[in-house]
Amino acid sequence: MRINRQGIVIWYQHRKNIKKIKRHGNLIYASKRMKYAILYVEQEAIEDISQKLLSYPFISKVELSQRPFIETNYDTTKSEYDIEV
Repeated sequence: MRINRQGIVIWYQHRKNIKKIKRHGNLIYASKRMKYAILYVEQEAIEDISQKLLSYPFISKVELSQRPFIETNYDTTKSEYDIEV
């Protein structure tokens, strides 16, 4: 069974609070210089987790990834944008 997950980009102020962010999902990456982290969580719980993360005083902004909603099936048929040479 495959679990549908979605990424969250978390902008934080202090790197020392990464442990608190880790508790909410799978931490994939945490940038030192840009001060953001990428966290994967289940899609069913994404609204609750994003509200919990925003309640922390050291978190500036939370952005949800749009990747699960982008269609990745590419059609090989001719489209209106094809250029004939």
